[in-house]
Amino acid sequence: MPKTADLRLPDPSRWKALAFIALAQLMVVLDATIVNIALPHAQTDLGISDANKQWVITAYALAFGGLLLFGGRIADLWGRKRTFVVGLIGFALASALGGAAQNQAMLFGSRALQGVFGALLAPAALSLLAVMFTDAKERAKAFGIYGAIAGGGGAVGLILGGFLTQVLDWRWTFFVNIPFAAVAAAGAYFVIREPAGSRNRSSLDVPGVVLSALGLVSLVYGFTRAETAGWSDGLTIGMFVASGVLLLAFVATEARVKSPLLPLRVVLDRNRGGVYLSLGLAIIAMFGLFLFLTYYLQVVKGYSPIRTGFAFLPMIAGMITGSTQIGARLMTRVPARKLMGPGFLAAAVGMLLLTQLEIDSSYVGLILPAQLLLGLGMGTAFMPAMSLATHGVEPRDSGVASAMVNTSQQVGGAIGTALLNTIAASAATAYAGSHAALGATDPELLKLQSMVHGFTGAIWWAVGILLVAAAIAVTFVNAGRPTAAPVSGGAESGDADGAEDEFRMPVVAH
Repeated sequence: MPKTADLRLPDPSRWKALAFIALAQLMVVLDATIVNIALPHAQTDLGISDANKQWVITAYALAFGGLLLFGGRIADLWGRKRTFVVGLIGFALASALGGAAQNQAMLFGSRALQGVFGALLAPAALSLLAVMFTDAKERAKAFGIYGAIAGGGGAVGLILGGFLTQVLDWRWTFFVNIPFAAVAAAGAYFVIREPAGSRNRSSLDVPGVVLSALGLVSLVYGFTRAETAGWSDGLTIGMFVASGVLLLAFVATEARVKSPLLPLRVVLDRNRGGVYLSLGLAIIAMFGLFLFLTYYLQVVKGYSPIRTGFAFLPMIAGMITGSTQIGARLMTRVPARKLMGPGFLAAAVGMLLLTQLEIDSSYVGLILPAQLLLGLGMGTAFMPAMSLATHGVEPRDSGVASAMVNTSQQVGGAIGTALLNTIAASAATAYAGSHAALGATDPELLKLQSMVHGFTGAIWWAVGILLVAAAIAVTFVNAGRPTAAPVSGGAESGDADGAEDEFRMPVVAH
């Protein structure tokens, strides 16, 4: 019996490991929204100017989005468990630094460090799931839980952020990460047993690291700057041009080097490519919506931060139900596209309802059903998408394949926030200009009407983006339902080209 024979048996601790991986993922997703709630208080406390406040969000997004591919490759090279634990410890230390910040430079630096360690942590977490759960039904359940957390964690962050900011202090939105990270790191260290023989020990592709990081940073910063400086701003245009040149150079480099940072086989597979693209588009639509609904509920409806957070609970419930009760149960019975396509369509219908928002719209009559549809649709689509995104890759590439999922989400979030906010602002300005007479008699009413008009105008775009995501999922993703089929070896599983009726889950023969 070869030395690695015992590794062919399912890890008896895999479900315990999932609990700690899910906890770490929850921490990362929470952090994406929890800081938004605390930002106005941190800005006042530290004397951050309106022009600089965006860097609390931008510093994190640039580091996280720019280094995700590098983090995924490090996980493949260094070991996923080790990378996961180091990412957790670093994220906790960076969070402690942010909570203790005495000036804006210290806060911005801590956010950038959070992004760096998040870029190690996120792909390591997803790739651990990919290599630990190989049975089709178990994989469906594991990714169902993971998908529910990834989809609903952002809304939970709004609740927790509102509570901590309103009851305690904005600094606790950073300190709260420390116990999350400590428990997850300790659990991972003692429980997770990463399968051997799945590392990629090839030399690091330094040109690929530099080109991908600079290209993604330029892209994220270009969209972030467009939100504040406009699309015609010289630096905004320059960032987009630089991003295009750098990413094209990255692709050319990856096609030629012996050990590429991102093997093109990972993204050129039509199923995985379709997943990355459709997920990115869906996140574009969702990130803008979170921001719009937060402002609508707090500014227009007058909700407190805590009440606003609780108002998002129906979306969380929908995501959890869609992911664990619909996606996970049906994933082994129907092809992924038959869950992803209808899921994105259901989310588009929920988004369509929100185009009817008005100042006096009923929460129960309009916002609640819209959130339920959005949550159910996204939860149903996300779970099979995340599972399929890491299926069929060689185990040595699972870290970078997982990083591509996170990259599509992170870049999609940056694009969504900037693009939809810019559309909303332009629509609001146009509405205010065409209703100047109302402004003379009731300027506050005009301000609110303009804001809501801007939101609904941008939400129409989000509807269209979700429809495109559904179309891509249906046309690109053509893998059949997963079946457990034995493959020889265990270190590798071939890339499915998507032409088969069924895609096969790698289960190593004993």
